[in-house]
Amino acid sequence: MSSFLTFATGAALSLGLLALAQRLRGFQAQSAQDYAGLEPRLDIRKHLSGPIRCEGVIYGPLGRVTSRFVADMEGRWEGNRGVLAEHFTYDSGTTQAREWRLSVGNDGRILAEAEDLLGEGIGQQEGAALHLRYRIRLPDSAGGHALDVTDWMYLVDDRTIVNRSQFRKFGIKVAELVATMRRIDA
Repeated sequence: MSSFLTFATGAALSLGLLALAQRLRGFQAQSAQDYAGLEPRLDIRKHLSGPIRCEGVIYGPLGRVTSRFVADMEGRWEGNRGVLAEHFTYDSGTTQAREWRLSVGNDGRILAEAEDLLGEGIGQQEGAALHLRYRIRLPDSAGGHALDVTDWMYLVDDRTIVNRSQFRKFGIKVAELVATMRRIDA
């Protein structure tokens, strides 16, 4: 029995160290400062303004695509306060409408609100990237779970943003979203 206990302890320690390494070096460990010098500079008041077309996929916990979607978005800004209205159509035929209420500080700090958020989202735009963390409650049709979300948006060019989001429950990644957002010229 002591051989089994030694093995189990070693396996648990190895898994714990692996999880710690991922947290310290992986997706969640990024900082807005990591992107401070990158050009062109992302400013959501400009780059999330007007009509936007978004196309993306959602991956499940095992890395397989579980859903695809297309969204039409419209960003409206008055100074440092804005609204981003989103209308999603999923490959299942399901539709969803959401609305973000955003404010940007002079230092690039972002505060975000939406009906399905638990509390307020907090983020930072710096250089060519934007980071946002929040808790979201999924619709009842998707299980109604409360998840911790880490969003990163990376400006590719003056019209295109790539969005990568990870969704976690109890610290375990349960889904990931990757999407491209392109401003539509009027």
